[in-house]
Amino acid sequence: MTATFKLSPRYEIRKLSPEHLDWSKAILTHSNIFCSPVWKVLYPDDKAKRAYGMFTNLDYHVLHGITSGHSYGAFDTEYKFKRPESAATGGKLYWDVDNLDATSSELLEQMDFPLVSIALGYDGFHELDIARLVPFINVSIPAVMILFATLNSTDPRGPEAQKPKATGEVIVRNGTSTREDYEGLGLAKGLAHYMMNEKAKEGFKAIQIDSAATAVGKIWGNPPAPFTAEMTCSFETATFEMDGEDGEKMKPFLPADQLCARTIVTLA
Repeated sequence: MTATFKLSPRYEIRKLSPEHLDWSKAILTHSNIFCSPVWKVLYPDDKAKRAYGMFTNLDYHVLHGITSGHSYGAFDTEYKFKRPESAATGGKLYWDVDNLDATSSELLEQMDFPLVSIALGYDGFHELDIARLVPFINVSIPAVMILFATLNSTDPRGPEAQKPKATGEVIVRNGTSTREDYEGLGLAKGLAHYMMNEKAKEGFKAIQIDSAATAVGKIWGNPPAPFTAEMTCSFETATFEMDGEDGEKMKPFLPADQLCARTIVTLA
């Protein structure tokens, strides 16, 4: 038996390739800066500047997943191009990184391509170099480092047990984003189930995902049979506390109110 949730025939799931780099970066950026239930609340100002800072520093993060061969996208086969020059090339991104007054809707309108949802992942044996993520994190969503550190430190498996011992064992998910104008269509769920099936066929034992949105956590926390899921660690952004530089307790994620969690889906 395999996971059975499927998308409408209108949407086609394909492996992402380097030609989709800018499109994937734009979707990931717009989703995080303007739509994330945590980051859009935590960083309400200078959104265009944050978006451009993230976009221009995302190459390593996104390419790590794309070149691994474990990242997928949902494409709208009935997509209507807004501009003739986009149709001529199969899609195009029109962001002007000097326009710091651009709004969310304007940036979305300038994303004139048929890729509408992405699911980035990579073989966990080939880890991301966190130091190379710092440029986009520092200028866009710095508190994400607190999220990673908290999940890493509270994972009961311990640092060494968290690392796969060989290639082909665990897929690490590191980017789940759907374009704002395609939200609510089940694209994230369809991509999740598709990835579960594909990685199970390839012999992977598990998929691990850290989520900063309750909705994403629910998708991965409730996989269809025969797959099972375990939330290894989590925290609520509204109540999470940590020591500040002055020694006083602080709540770095307020006013966001979401469940951040690490979920492991067992495939075999």
